[in-house]
Amino acid sequence: QVQLVESGGGLVQAGGSLRLSCAVSGLSVRARIMAWFRQAPGKERELVAVISWSGSRTVYADSVKGRFTISRDNDKNTVNLQMNSLNPEDTAIYFCAVTRLGYGSDSVAGTYDYWGQGTQVTVSS
Repeated sequence: QVQLVESGGGLVQAGGSLRLSCAVSGLSVRARIMAWFRQAPGKERELVAVISWSGSRTVYADSVKGRFTISRDNDKNTVNLQMNSLNPEDTAIYFCAVTRLGYGSDSVAGTYDYWGQGTQVTVSS
């Protein structure tokens, strides 16, 4: 079974930082795109950040550009999200996702088939 387990969520004050991690088991992340999504109360799920399997390209939602950094370690089968300068609008459940199919080393567009259970991030004002 493929499993994605997020960790690192919690409660922080506005302006603070958190680092989320996602451990993937049952699947090698080689050639697969990984991403972070989030869903805030009353809102639909949105894409936060994407990273190509080589790590050479990343994509960020406009709302998090300059504040969040996505990274991956293919040897450890993990993807991370460093979140700085958090604000209450970042409050959401954060999910990591991985494509089933492999893509080109620089591709940041794919279909996500595997999802984690989510980790709660709450930012107080």
